[in-house]
Amino acid sequence: MQCRHCSTSLTHNILDLAHAPPSNAYLEAHQRLQPEVHFPLRLLFCPVCTLVQTEDFCSADDLFDANYVYFSSTSRSWCVHAARYAESAIARFHLDADSFVVEVASNDGYLLKNFVAAGIPCLGFEPTASTAEAARAKGVDSRLEFFSEATARALRQERAAQGQGHDGGADLIAGNNVYAHVPDINDFTRGLYQLLAPEGVISLEFPHLQELVAHGQFDTVYHEHFSYLSLTAVNRIFATAGLRIFDVETLPTHGGSLRVWGCREGAAHARQAAVDAILAQEEAVGLGTPEFYRTLQAQADHAADSLLDFLTGCKSRGETVAAYGAAAKGTTLLNYARVSARLLPYVCDAAPFKQGRFLPGSHIQVRPVETLRENPPQHLLILPWNIKEEIAADLAWLARDHGTRFWTVMPEPTQLEPSAATQAA
Repeated sequence: MQCRHCSTSLTHNILDLAHAPPSNAYLEAHQRLQPEVHFPLRLLFCPVCTLVQTEDFCSADDLFDANYVYFSSTSRSWCVHAARYAESAIARFHLDADSFVVEVASNDGYLLKNFVAAGIPCLGFEPTASTAEAARAKGVDSRLEFFSEATARALRQERAAQGQGHDGGADLIAGNNVYAHVPDINDFTRGLYQLLAPEGVISLEFPHLQELVAHGQFDTVYHEHFSYLSLTAVNRIFATAGLRIFDVETLPTHGGSLRVWGCREGAAHARQAAVDAILAQEEAVGLGTPEFYRTLQAQADHAADSLLDFLTGCKSRGETVAAYGAAAKGTTLLNYARVSARLLPYVCDAAPFKQGRFLPGSHIQVRPVETLRENPPQHLLILPWNIKEEIAADLAWLARDHGTRFWTVMPEPTQLEPSAATQAA
């Protein structure tokens, strides 16, 4: 395989998670009796541009179809995060009714609805029909297509012909947790350049590769994530497309993320000290060398073995276990640990679109939250550890009324302190 950015032949395999199904390919009941497609799931490191990436075996069309089941609005804390972002961006860049905002991978309108409420014209690119339909119901104009250089150029030409904006360009292009999902990252980045107004800005949020390795967050690896990003790599990719990063923020989301602010090379936005500080930090830890990743495989093995030991121990003692959060993270971990319904009977989730289906690979059923009231388990595994506080607060009654113990699963099963599980009581 060649690097998806610089075309270097890749030989550094830094993580091998064997074979796994697409993490969001939830199954209907009848599909469990049919063959299920699995793809190799491996991470490769490029020593030239430092991009870490999955090995290519499946296309975006295989992963983001009409039945895609991830709805951003399911997470209350994520909606709060989006609202704060919108408020901050509007104030910082003086966005108003004469501005134009575009979000790439706008999902169910969780972010753009804040710009709609502020009276700022906006548009979302969203390739999955189920989420785009939900966005339109919120009043968010959504285009059912992938964002690319071609679609960006077409939109700008369309707007320019109608006399809209700065020659049709966008004043803000937002992409929250989409950059890692792009199979052709160069084409996507050229699209950002094509659509951006001369003094417009881009903001991209993505999990920070440095944090992934430091904390062994291997469960964030799945086929839908084509790239695993550092500021060093993104800085190079931007420069190739005629863009530059002028600011960067560190965020606690998804176990540690970066929010980069970019613009065209000739724009007037001043480069902030944070950019050089994080670039220097990544260089200091050796992120651009294969040695930096040498512990990642052992971390994954430990997490998988620890979960399996925990579940087999509970089963041998006759203790009941369930999970909460039918998230992609859980799918990766459960498949790598080879956990099935024999050890984990079900996982609950608040998203109606997932309920009644089965997790890919493990075939564990997704049930509504009411199941926990009907038959409270002794142990509850919180699979999306990045929002464990939100989930523990929502389910505080389970710990208070039934004595259920809450556990996170990474890097090994760890019981949440009673105060964390009962804070909403």
